[in-house]
Amino acid sequence: MLRELESRKQLSNQRFAETRANWMARKYGAARIREDLKQKGVEAELLARVSIEGELERARAILQRKYREAATSREERAKRARFLQSRGFSGDVIRRLVLRPEEA
Repeated sequence: MLRELESRKQLSNQRFAETRANWMARKYGAARIREDLKQKGVEAELLARVSIEGELERARAILQRKYREAATSREERAKRARFLQSRGFSGDVIRRLVLRPEEA
């Protein structure tokens, strides 16, 4: 049955990986998405295709939804950096948005 669905292009690991990555991109960074796909059994070559393109903009949008005002203290910036890190965003993105916002 599975082979029949695959032959008719109704079942595709690539399509699953793309759909799952797009769905998760609303809340998570590339590292977290790759880890989730890896746990779901997606092949390494498909994992490599998960794009980090637009990660800075996604992280900025997530921060704006969660925190309405800009961070004013070092503690607040650290809290936001930990939040983004837990969501799987890269250190570069975190530095640019939270630790050095004047560069973003």
